[in-house]
Amino acid sequence: MAAIAFHQAVGTLQSQGYLHNAGFRQEYGNVSVKLISKGFKVDIGLVRRGSYDSGERNFGVIQASTSQSTVFDPVSSPSNNHTNNSRKKSNEAALILVRHGESLWNEKNLFTGCVDVPLSKKGVEEAIEAGKRISNIPVDMIYTSALIRAQMTAMLAMTQHRRKKVPIIMHNESERARAWSQVFSEDTKKQSIPVIAAWQLNERMYGELQGLNKQETADRYGKEQVHEWRRSYDTPPPNGESLEMCAERAVAYFKDHIEPQLLSGKHVMIAAHGNSLRSIIMYLDKLTSQEVISLELSTGIPMLYIFKEGKFIRRGSPVAPSEAGVYAYTRTLAQYRQKLDEMLN
Repeated sequence: MAAIAFHQAVGTLQSQGYLHNAGFRQEYGNVSVKLISKGFKVDIGLVRRGSYDSGERNFGVIQASTSQSTVFDPVSSPSNNHTNNSRKKSNEAALILVRHGESLWNEKNLFTGCVDVPLSKKGVEEAIEAGKRISNIPVDMIYTSALIRAQMTAMLAMTQHRRKKVPIIMHNESERARAWSQVFSEDTKKQSIPVIAAWQLNERMYGELQGLNKQETADRYGKEQVHEWRRSYDTPPPNGESLEMCAERAVAYFKDHIEPQLLSGKHVMIAAHGNSLRSIIMYLDKLTSQEVISLELSTGIPMLYIFKEGKFIRRGSPVAPSEAGVYAYTRTLAQYRQKLDEMLN
């Protein structure tokens, strides 16, 4: 299924010209993809609390760089099971959350859940736009779900990052997988970003609704019943998960695996799904079960949080209300962007 979906998604990329004159590498299994593109205009998004929709403005052109100089100390592969003690701990870190771009089943208005469906043409474009929005924000580690639409969103987004590090999926499924996927070159590690795929970040399971058209399902079961399945906190669809059940696994994974990375000063991006990210935002913003059910996340719109002194501070969607506002808020982000400017100009 993953291989078929991946071929479909690559076909979408090729048909749109995104792979023209670009470096490309693909592997199967947990799917590893390397894309290097040339640069695009930066579009700016505006965000409202509770509904993350975008308005767009153009801020010029970003050109990809082949420079190999280092901006910040590189992160070591997490499979080494030890902390890089030589890295000075930071008192703040960036956390980027991005819902995957539109999938082929989103486009057809079908319940998708845990079915492995690739991005649509629009989803590819949304993933690239998301990358433009975070192109000046440091990323040391990437976490995605086990589903290809989230993994492709992360990979495509990183083609737009000005630092031009290469995302590499870590294979921790078994001791053999870890041994076979080790990166022995220190220079390669410095120019790469570890990507961790975790099923705990998957979309919630919609059970018997998966694959059904949403409007037809409402006609069959009644609008109120379907709305309760989709938007209540603790009522699951038939043989599926409720938002509460999804939150239990997603938030537990965030606390156990991602928050310690932020505590150590590493900057993290999570590419996942509407419900797994709503669950994490519920934890970050301390939302109630009633508040979270009205929280809507648009596809391909990243959210930025600053983790500082043990607290998560929501900044909205980069870059909003103005580019200067995001970077003026934290010295670390301003310094990082300045070093990128010096390196690339």
